[in-house]
Amino acid sequence: MNTQEREHQLPRTTDVRHRFPLRIQVARVIWGIAFVLFYRPFAIRLFRKWRVLILRLFGAKVSWSATIHSNVKIWAPWNLEVGPFSCIGPEVDCYNQGKIVIGANSTISQKVYLCASSHDYTSPSHPLTLNPISIGSRVWVAADAFVGPGVMIDDGVVVGARAVVVKSLDSWKVFAGNPCKFVKERKFI
Repeated sequence: MNTQEREHQLPRTTDVRHRFPLRIQVARVIWGIAFVLFYRPFAIRLFRKWRVLILRLFGAKVSWSATIHSNVKIWAPWNLEVGPFSCIGPEVDCYNQGKIVIGANSTISQKVYLCASSHDYTSPSHPLTLNPISIGSRVWVAADAFVGPGVMIDDGVVVGARAVVVKSLDSWKVFAGNPCKFVKERKFI
């Protein structure tokens, strides 16, 4: 099969482009402006509740006791839930086209990438898929880890630094590596 024949079998680029509804596009523009003007400049800890207020105004379900750093990138606040006493650390990328839920007393360390969407590579049109991420209570996702679409991390899990999590993880265990693998039980002394 030559290149010209293959081109006729491939979908046109106009057939593969995912378009979010106009209301989402407008909300993203407004969020981008609000993020730059009202969220990001207030970097000191004193303004922690101010940032929670801004997120709540955009539809996030964030506990007043949660800490979300000023340089966290949040794609869609309306798709974010954060429980009491949880923390999303500096430079976390919360790519939440799909919903992301974080339970109570959990820590998402610096530079973690939470990705709640992907593309269906088995389809010729390569459509966008929204796959929620659920992170339980008392979880620690260590620095620079990647948590992929559709992953459920149960209560009490520790994910090691730079781990790549593409499958759901069972509760009260420690995982690490690329790909993420079981290391040991999480026990308290």
